[in-house]
Amino acid sequence: MLHCPKTVARKIVYSAFFLATGLNAALAADVTGDWRVADGVANIRVAQCNGSMWGVVAWEKTPGGRDTHNPDASKQSRPTLGMPILIDMKKKAGVADTWEGEVYNAKDGQLYSSTIKPAGTDQLEIQGCVLGFLCGGETWTRVAPPIPSSPANSMAKGAPKSATGAVPKNPTTNPSTNPSTAAPAQAGPPKTIGAVAPAPKPGQKQAAGQPGDIGDICLLPDIARFTH
Repeated sequence: MLHCPKTVARKIVYSAFFLATGLNAALAADVTGDWRVADGVANIRVAQCNGSMWGVVAWEKTPGGRDTHNPDASKQSRPTLGMPILIDMKKKAGVADTWEGEVYNAKDGQLYSSTIKPAGTDQLEIQGCVLGFLCGGETWTRVAPPIPSSPANSMAKGAPKSATGAVPKNPTTNPSTNPSTAAPAQAGPPKTIGAVAPAPKPGQKQAAGQPGDIGDICLLPDIARFTH
């Protein structure tokens, strides 16, 4: 039987420790990925689009929601699935791993100044205020790993749209849905290349508890027109 010298074994242990520590630190600082909101009614997919963080509704506990409280009457019928929640959040100067921008509260149709920052590897703290006061917040829980940087960040400008406003699928990719009857959390990294999933056929509904395949959120029209 071969035996490693104690010094070599010690180096191996130290290397493994520092590698694991570095990976955990990187994961803790990454706010991208899918997050379950505090009351469990939705997952929010967060991705970096042209240098800013954006978050959209990626899954609904009760499918078919509409933005009924939006003060803009033209938006009150839009689906909440795929709707931006975290708006154009930028890295906060002088504060580590903190992003600031706006958060949209679909419960009252209002935008609030907000910051997001990771808490450990599996939680995201959301803090929102109205005109600098009446501050409150909640903690979201990670349900999918961080999202790699997407080529769509540079593709969204001028991306062709169909008559319905959806971005057509990229012919170089092989998009697929990721249904799961066990839980809305995805087994692997969220799909970042592709298009908004097609609307259900007449008579067909998204099953309760099923994740919606919203694809790369940087390609969603509501985000693409702001980031380019």
